[in-house]
Amino acid sequence: MTSPTERGPGLDLDALDAITAAVESGAGLPDVVRAAAKALEASLVLLDRSGSVLAVAARSPADERSLLDGATGVLSIELRVADAAVGQLRMRTRVEPGPALVRLVTTLVASEVERVRAPARASQEASSAFLHAVLEREIDDDELIARAGELGVDLSGGGSVLMARVHTHAPAEEGWRPRVLAIAERGARAVVPTAIAAPARRESTAAEVVLLIPGEDDALAKRVADGVLRELQSALPGHSFALGRSRVAGDPLDLHRAGNEALLAVNVAEGDEEHPLLAFEQTGAYRLLLSAMSEDPAELQRFYAETVEPLVAYDDQYVTDLVRTVEAFLDNDGNVAGTAQKLFTHRHTIRYRLERVRELSGLDVGSTDGREKLSLGLKAMRVLGVAAPAGPATEPGTGAGRVPRR
Repeated sequence: MTSPTERGPGLDLDALDAITAAVESGAGLPDVVRAAAKALEASLVLLDRSGSVLAVAARSPADERSLLDGATGVLSIELRVADAAVGQLRMRTRVEPGPALVRLVTTLVASEVERVRAPARASQEASSAFLHAVLEREIDDDELIARAGELGVDLSGGGSVLMARVHTHAPAEEGWRPRVLAIAERGARAVVPTAIAAPARRESTAAEVVLLIPGEDDALAKRVADGVLRELQSALPGHSFALGRSRVAGDPLDLHRAGNEALLAVNVAEGDEEHPLLAFEQTGAYRLLLSAMSEDPAELQRFYAETVEPLVAYDDQYVTDLVRTVEAFLDNDGNVAGTAQKLFTHRHTIRYRLERVRELSGLDVGSTDGREKLSLGLKAMRVLGVAAPAGPATEPGTGAGRVPRR
């Protein structure tokens, strides 16, 4: 009888037969990966194209963690079917396998991933199309409930909307946005299995996900939001988050309004690292600008341009802190000493910045009218989703020191 090594370097036909049998029997990706691990004499982790773990064949939990972390000695192989990436196989070998064996095994695994995951992707596309149609008021009442039912979602009692925005602060891996979508959806479905998620259609440097939570239970919707935030924070270290949650819309036709509420809430929450999750009810006076954001965003944009935008542009160009100073000044009821204490800088520097604000915007913080317009301009900035500039303050009097962010 011919030994495996005599058949070719590293080609164990019995091991390959085991993989093929697992594929043909429909045993599932875990069995296929276990058979592949045996054929390659390796520990394996299989990820889909969004970075979600599909199957593991490792010797221990520590071995699994090192594979997931991409530790030294772990080889990452992109899985492709034709020209499309379908996932990634991470491998640590005990015996160096031949390239022909690796190519055969990865081709079999990639084909099985594509076969198993294709229906899920089709379902995701259908869910995304439905969710956006709801938020953009493209469906009437009867059709809305019927189409939701086809997706296994009961909207007869209405629902609420959650928006999650994620910023990465390091060079992002390819496919990080789909991973954010998968993580957010996983967090929501752990609480409400019929929740659906879709990537937001707005252009943004961040990854944005919109989630529809069926049902009229506000407490349950809050649990979903908390669960999504925990899942994102756990799975995405080195990222920052902002989440906005709408009120419950008892009438399914009001879900578009809930979408606007979630967008306003996430814009207001942007940049608040201590309180990254905000419900619409917690947005205070910002709620008064919801109709302007929804019905006449151009007018809101014009007001922002006439008040705060020159300060934002100046901060961006010269790496100063005028916007933060105005915010702190207004929060401290116009008290210069309190503003200086909050920003850890000298009160002379605060006065210098406020004078620069007057020169750039034409608004004097010493007058009631100037303070009111700057306050509304800052609110317009947040509602529009314009991130306040952040960086070290370098104007005279700061000693080029970094102003702590609050």
